[in-house]
Amino acid sequence: MRSAAILFLLLIYFPPIAIASTNIHDGVRIKELCRLVGARDNALIGYGLVTGLAGTGDTIRSAATYQSIANVLKSFGLFVSPTEIRSRNVASVMISATLPPYARSGDKMDINITSLGDAKSLLGGTLLRTHLQGPDGKIYGLAQGPVSVGGYSYDLNGNLVQKNHPTSAYISGGAVVERRVETEIVNEEGKIIYALYDPDFTTANRIAESMNQKFNERIAKAIDAESVAVDVSNARKDEVVRFITEIENIYVEPDQLAKVVVNERTGTVVSGGDVKVSKVSITHGDLKVFISTEYDVSQPSALFTRNINDQIGTVVVPKTKVEVKEEQPMSVTLPGETTVADLVAALNRVKATSRDIITILQSVKRAGGLHAELIIQ
Repeated sequence: MRSAAILFLLLIYFPPIAIASTNIHDGVRIKELCRLVGARDNALIGYGLVTGLAGTGDTIRSAATYQSIANVLKSFGLFVSPTEIRSRNVASVMISATLPPYARSGDKMDINITSLGDAKSLLGGTLLRTHLQGPDGKIYGLAQGPVSVGGYSYDLNGNLVQKNHPTSAYISGGAVVERRVETEIVNEEGKIIYALYDPDFTTANRIAESMNQKFNERIAKAIDAESVAVDVSNARKDEVVRFITEIENIYVEPDQLAKVVVNERTGTVVSGGDVKVSKVSITHGDLKVFISTEYDVSQPSALFTRNINDQIGTVVVPKTKVEVKEEQPMSVTLPGETTVADLVAALNRVKATSRDIITILQSVKRAGGLHAELIIQ
C-alpha cells in the first residue's frame, strides 16, 4: 500500500515523458526517382505588343511592329497605314510560358517576355492581350499586364548606363489558362508507366520489386532501364489517386554509377565516396623553368668615338638568364580497395594543388586504376 502511494505521488509530480519515435527510412522515395508518363509540362508561345514605353520602343526599321500596331487599331475601327505611324512607345515581343499538366481553366501562369525588334528597354511598359498557343496551334492561355524588368538602360550624349538586360521582362501570374490539356495516366492497357530520371536496370528492377512487396502481388514489371509498368486492377481504377500515393511513398535504394566529375576551370573534384581505386603508387614531380632578360646599354669611350670609322656607337646588349628549379617529387602509395576520397585526402596531406590532383586522376584513369567514369568539364 505504501509503495502504491509513492508511485501515485511520483506520477503527479513527475509525469511520464512521451518519447516521439521517428521513422528513419533507408533509400529514396519513388516520387524522387521517377515521373508518371503522360503527366508533363507543355510549352506555350505567343506574339504581342508592349505599349507605354518612354521612347525606348522599336524604330521604323521594325516593320512588323508598325504593321502590328495598325492591325490592333483596325480591330477597334481605326484604319491607319503602317507608314503613318511614328511612335517609339511600342515594342513587339515574344511571350513564353509553361502549362502544368494538371492546370485547369482559370489558373494563373507566369510568363517571360523578350523583345523581338530593336527596342532599347521594356521598362514601364504594359503587355497587351496576347494569345498563347501550343504546338498544335490551339489557344491555351491569354496573357496581359504590366511587365517587370529587372534592369534599366539610360543613355545621354553617348554615355550609357545599363544593368542586366532591360529587353527581357517577367510577369508573375500574367497569363490565365483558357483550356486544359487532357492528362491520361492509365493507358489503354490499364497500366501506369513510371519513367526513371536516371535510367538504370538495377534501379528499375528494385523499384518493381519494392512495389510487388508493398502490395503482396506481382503488379509491377521493369520494362527496360527507364520504364516500370504497373498494372491497375479493376478494384483500383476508382481509387487511382490513392494507389499512386501509396506507390510514390515507397522507399527504394537506387543504384549509383561510379562517376568522378572534374572541373578544370575551378579545380573542383566531385565523386561518390565509394568509388574504388586499385592499388597504385604515384610519383609526381614539378619542374619549373624561369627565363628572364635584362637590357644593358654599351657606351664606348670618347677615344673610340673619334675614330673616322663610324661603325663604333652606342648599342643595347640583352642579358638572358635561365634558371631551372626542380622541386622534390611527391610520392603516394595506397593499398587496394582505396576510394577516391582516400586518394584525394592523401594528396592533400602532401600539399598537392587542385591542378595536380586533376592531373593525377587523369593519369590513374589511363593506367586502369580508377574504376569509374571520369567526366571532365
